[in-house]
Order: sequence, then structure tokens, then C-alpha cells
Amino acid sequence: MFGRSAPRASPPPTKDDGLGADETPPDDPYSPMSFGLFQREQRSLFGEILDWMLTPLLLLWPLSLVLTWFVAQGIASKPFDRALEFNLQALTQFVVMRGDVIQFDLTAQARDLLRADDTDTVYYQVKLGSGPLISGELEFPAPPLDGLPLPAPGTVLLRDDVVRGDDVRVAYTWISRGGLDPEGAQLVLMQVAETRGKRSQLATEIIKGVMVPQFVILPLAVLLVWLALVHGIRPLSELEQRIRARKSDDLSPIEDKVIPQEVAPLVSSINDLLTRLTGSLTTQKRFLADAAHQLKTPLAGLRMQADMALQAQKPEDVRNSLQQITKAAVRATHTVNQLLALARVETTGRALPMVPVDMADVITDVVEASVPRALEKRIDLGYEGPSRVPADCMLEGNRTLLGEMVQNLVDNAINYTPSGGMVTVRLLTDRFSGVVVLQVEDNGPGIPEGERHMVLQPFYRALGTNVDGSGLGLAIVQEIAQQHGAVVEMEDTHSGRAGARGLRVVVRFPGHPPVEPH
Repeated sequence: MFGRSAPRASPPPTKDDGLGADETPPDDPYSPMSFGLFQREQRSLFGEILDWMLTPLLLLWPLSLVLTWFVAQGIASKPFDRALEFNLQALTQFVVMRGDVIQFDLTAQARDLLRADDTDTVYYQVKLGSGPLISGELEFPAPPLDGLPLPAPGTVLLRDDVVRGDDVRVAYTWISRGGLDPEGAQLVLMQVAETRGKRSQLATEIIKGVMVPQFVILPLAVLLVWLALVHGIRPLSELEQRIRARKSDDLSPIEDKVIPQEVAPLVSSINDLLTRLTGSLTTQKRFLADAAHQLKTPLAGLRMQADMALQAQKPEDVRNSLQQITKAAVRATHTVNQLLALARVETTGRALPMVPVDMADVITDVVEASVPRALEKRIDLGYEGPSRVPADCMLEGNRTLLGEMVQNLVDNAINYTPSGGMVTVRLLTDRFSGVVVLQVEDNGPGIPEGERHMVLQPFYRALGTNVDGSGLGLAIVQEIAQQHGAVVEMEDTHSGRAGARGLRVVVRFPGHPPVEPH
């Protein structure tokens, strides 16, 4: 009977909710986090793009003002520098040699020309190269030579300096006086300085001419950017209106030919979600229809037997009707339990935590719980495999679902194995690859090869059997196996029993790559 490989004794079963000892239950759906009280405020795509476009524009505008000011200063200085050089060269004509004395004979007309400007003040100085002052301002600062040799006579240079506390622009040159012999000639330093009033006025006028239009252009640019964004985001608004106008049962794909290229991946993802949702709803509708059909038969039988019991005159007829009612209630209860199990697997299986699971421990618990039922049908139920799985072959899975899978396989084998038959649960492990193989073998009628892929679908039952069932057992096994990355296979056992081929259901769990020794 149960002695081929007796399972080890196990402690009284405890309630396993699939969470594990050290794991916490899911977050409370009514917690503040579930209502988004601590989530970040939603951001406006329109506002964010507008910020990223206008912020650089508004930051660059003051920078452009500064750059324009420096450019205007350079532009304004050029004509006045040329005029200052011309005045300097004109004044050099009044430096003459009288005997051995160099003099600066400035005529009245030339002096009036220097004083003719009402905006700026003109300073000049005529001085021997390293000697006394000939004419002009005594406090005029000397040109910076920094130890460099003097420029060639007649070369005009420009610099910025300060005279009597005024910022000035200075033009200066050295001229040679004293005859044709260069060695006997004397170098005369001549400097002319002009305050910067006219230059500042011209630079200010340039700034006004450039910046005033910008005060009109900048708001216009902001308006154009805003209008461009409104036009650019309009397809999103139209897409939102099209989606909002849809009926609740319209799950057809969204038309993606008239949307911007940047939004196409999002629409494609939504269409993929709609396709999967359509398939899920279709499966759910079919499941509900099949479930209603499966429950209708036992419920109709219950009502018919109840009516017969009410109309029966003999106690034997009443008792027979009550027995039929009991059987119908058991079938309905089993169908409801299977439906609930399948619904739980499909909706919450992937959300449950995965922990290391000893399949040997799971199998022995299921086999022990199934012994009374096997004894009632006079079936030899046994387990062949290790008492504990090696650490290298522990499965990462959910113990509750794996136990449900083994229970359905064992129940299915007991249901379809005739009285006096044999059911063997076998566990094979490979420590090198980590592969774990679960086998549940019986010597019942088996399943034709052409129907094996169909029996894994909900509510499908193989033809030619008189066994009560819901057609959900193997569907539950398939769903749990897929959630654990396992593969379900079926093969004949060829038990040799008259009229029976037998069936072996194999669940092959994936292994892990071998660890190279150090």
C-alpha cells in the first residue's frame, strides 16, 4: 500500500498563507499611500516644455545686453580714435626747431580747434623724451614702456588713462626734431587725451537702437513659443479626446497613423495593453460561462432530487433522493473549490512571494493527506524519492501553490485509477544541474495523445470516462507550472493492465547552471 517509500512523519499541518515566516503581508489597500497622498504632484508637460524653452531665453537676454554693451563700446571708439590720431598728427606740425631750442608754436586757430568740443575736454602735452615740459599739462601721465624700446618716430599709439581724475583716451607718439642726422636729432613726446563723453553717448545710442526693439521682440517671441507649443501638443489633446469618447466596452486598438512620431511608442504600448486586456476579458467571460454551465448541472440535479423527495411516498424513495442530493452537493462543492483555486492561481499567483521550497516535504504532506481516500478506493498510493531535497535542488517558488499543484495531480490520478490500481508519486533531482522532476504515475485509462494538449484547458474532460470531475485539475497544474517556469508533459506508462494504458504526468522544473569549482 503505502510502504514502498514511506514518507517521514511530519508535524501537524499549519495554515500556510503563501507568505512565508519572515515575510510581511501586502500593503494595506486603504493606507494613505494607496490614495496617492504622499505621491508627487502631477507635472504639466506643456508647462515643463515651456519652462525649458523660455528659461534659457530669459537668462540669455541679460547676457546679450552685456555683450552688446561691450561691442557698442568698441564700435563707438573706432571713429573717435581715428579723429584723435588725426588731431595728434596735426599738432605735430606745430613742433618746430628754432636754433637749438624745440618750441611748440600753437596758433590761435589750432587752439580754438582743441577747445571747440563742448562734450569732451582735450588735454595735450609736448615734452622732450626724457627732458623738460615744452607745452601742455604737466601732470599728464607718461606712457607705459615697461622697459621696452621706444617705438619708431611717427608711430601713433593709443591707450586708456586718467588725467585730472577723468577717464580719457590718449593718443601719443614720438617725433624727431633737429636735422637730418638721426644721431643728432632729439625725440619729442607728444600726447593728446580726450575724455570719453562722446564715446559713451554713441555707445548708449547703439544700445538703445539694438535693445529697444528687443523689448518688443521678446514678448512676441514668448507668444510665438506658446502658440507653437499649443499647436504641437494639440495631437495629444485630440488623442485624449478620442480615448475619452470611447465606450467602456470598446477595446479596439487606437489609430496610430495621425499621431506624432514621439507618441507612437506610447500608443503602441497602450494598444498592446488593450490587446492583452481583450484576451484576458475574453478568457474571463469564457471562464464564467463555462463555470455557470458546470454549476448548472449539479444544481439542476439538486432541485430535481429535492422535488422527487417531496413527492416520494415511501421512506426508501426519500432516502434514495437524499443520497443523490448529497452526491450532487459534493460535486458542486468540489467544482466551486476548483473554480476558486483556479481563480486564485490566475489572479494572485504571480504576486505571491517566492521562497526556497523543499519539494520532498511538499509531496509527503500531500501523499499523507491523500492516504484515506486511496484506502477507500483500494488504491496503492506510494512515494518514491528522497526524504529531503539537496540544497542545490531547492525550488524558488510558492509553497502553497506547489502543494495545490501536487494535490491536483494526486487527486486526478486517484479519480481515474480503478479500484485495486496503483498511483506512484516520484521525485527526481539532479544536484549538478539543479533540475527537479515531479512524476505522478497511475495505471488508469490514460489520455489519448491527441487530447493531451486539450486537457490542460479549463473544463475539458477526456471522453470515455465515467468519473465525476470539473475538468479544472490539470488546468490548475498547468497554470502553477507556468508561474514557476516548469513544463508539463504527459506520456503513457504501458502498465500492461487489461484495458488500461496508464498515464504519467511529468512536471519538469528548470535547473540552474553548474557552479565551477574554485
